[in-house]
Amino acid sequence: MSEYYENPLITRYASRQMAALWGAQKKFSTWRRLWVALAEAEAELGLPISEAQLNELRENVDKIDFDNAAAYEKKLRHDVMAHVHAYGDQCPGAKAIIHLGATSNFVVDNTDLILLRESLELVRDRIVAVIQALDNFAREHRALPTLGFTHMQPAQPTTVGKRATLWCYDLVLDLQEVEHRIAVLCARSTKGTTGTQASFLELFDGDHTKVRELETLVAQKMGFQRTYAVTGQTYPRGVDTHVLSTLGGVAASCHKAATDIRLLANRKELEEPFEKNQIGSSAMAYKRNPMRSERICGLARFVMSLTANGADTHATQWMERTLDDSANRRLSLPQALLGVDAVLSIYHNVASGLVVYPKVIERNLAAELPFMATENLLMEAVRAGGDRQDLHEVIRTHSQEAAAVVKQQGGDNDLLDRLRNDPAFAGVDIDAAVDAAGLVGRAPEQVDEFLNEVVEPILVRLGEQSAGGDELRV
Repeated sequence: MSEYYENPLITRYASRQMAALWGAQKKFSTWRRLWVALAEAEAELGLPISEAQLNELRENVDKIDFDNAAAYEKKLRHDVMAHVHAYGDQCPGAKAIIHLGATSNFVVDNTDLILLRESLELVRDRIVAVIQALDNFAREHRALPTLGFTHMQPAQPTTVGKRATLWCYDLVLDLQEVEHRIAVLCARSTKGTTGTQASFLELFDGDHTKVRELETLVAQKMGFQRTYAVTGQTYPRGVDTHVLSTLGGVAASCHKAATDIRLLANRKELEEPFEKNQIGSSAMAYKRNPMRSERICGLARFVMSLTANGADTHATQWMERTLDDSANRRLSLPQALLGVDAVLSIYHNVASGLVVYPKVIERNLAAELPFMATENLLMEAVRAGGDRQDLHEVIRTHSQEAAAVVKQQGGDNDLLDRLRNDPAFAGVDIDAAVDAAGLVGRAPEQVDEFLNEVVEPILVRLGEQSAGGDELRV
C-alpha cells in the first residue's frame, strides 16, 4: 500500500491490457522504435548511417534504463532529450545519429497516434464483446412481454429482448464511430519543427523528393499508410477532439443501459449478477444493490466530462503550437481510454449475467395492462358496431374512475371489470383483447431482424472477442 495517491483507473477499474498500453515501457519503447524507423529510412535514402549502428539501436529498443533517463531529465528538464541521451549511453556507436533531423514531437506525437490506434482497437473489441452478450440476452427474451415506459411513465408494452436491442444498437452505432476513428488515423511522421520539414530538407541537400519519401517510409514502418497532409509542430489537435468525443459517446451509451438496469432492479424485474458472498450493504444485510451498473455510470460520467478537454486544447493551440496541450493530454487521452475500457469490461460482466424475473414482470405489467389495452378494446368495440367517439368517452370515464381507486384508495385496477359491466362493450372479448403477447406489436420480430441483419454480420466480421481477461477487482 503506497502512502501516495494512486489512480483508481489503474488500481481498481481498467484492464491490464489498457493500462500496459499507456505505461512507461510501452511509451518509451515506442519512442525508440520511431528512432530506429527514422534511422533506417534515412539510411535507405542515402544518409551515412551504418547497419552496425542500426543493429545497435534495434538491440536496445526495450532495454530502457529508466533511472538513467530520470537522472538526465532532472538535469536537462527535457523528457525527450533525456531519453535521447539514455538511449545513446546504451548505443555509443549510434549515439550521433539518434533523433537526426527530428523535433521532440516526432516521437511524442507519433507515439500518441500509435497508442491511440492500439487503444481504439482494444475498445472496438470490448464493444463487440458486449454486443455479443446483449445478442445472447435479447435472443433468449425476444418475446417476453414487459411494460414499456415513455417519460418514465407506463406505456405500450414491449419485450425484454426488444429493450435489450436498444442498448445493443447504441453500441453498434458507437462501433461504427470507433472503427471510423481507427480508419482515419494517420501518422505525423517527419514533419519537422514547425511542420515545414526544413531540417530534413537540409539533411538531404535540398532534395524535396527524398524528404517526401522519408515521410512515407517512416510512416509505413510504424504501420500507417497515410500521413496528415500538413501540420504545425504537432498533429492536428482536432484529432484528439474527435477521439474524445467518440469515447464520450461510448460512455453515454453504457451509462444509458446501466441506468435502465438500475431502474429495472428497483422494480425487481431485472438484476445484475450477484456473487454468493457479495455484500450489498454494510448496514442492510438484505440488500442487493446494482453496484456494477452504478460503477458503470460513475466511470462513464467521468469519461464524458473529458470530451471538453479535446475541444479546449484544440482551440487554444496558437499558430504552429503551444505547450499547454502537453499536461492536459497526458491526463485526458489515457484516462478517457482507461475509463471506457473499464466501463465496457464491467458492462460485459453485467450483460453476460443479467437475471430476469418473469413473474415480477408479469405482475407489474398486469397492474397497468387494463390501461395499455384500451386502444385494442376501442377497436374491437367499433368492429362490434359501436361508435368510436362514444366508446372513447366511455373508456375515458371508466379509466379515470379506475385510476382514482388505485391512486386515492390504494386498490387494484378494476378498469376491465368496469368495461365488462358496461353494455357498450357487451360484444367484446375483453380477455382476448388484453393478452399481453398481442400487445407488443412486432417486438419479437424486430429482435430477430435486428440481430440477424445488423448484429450477426458484425460478429461474423470481427469474430469472438473477450471482455478483457481480468476478473473484476471490486
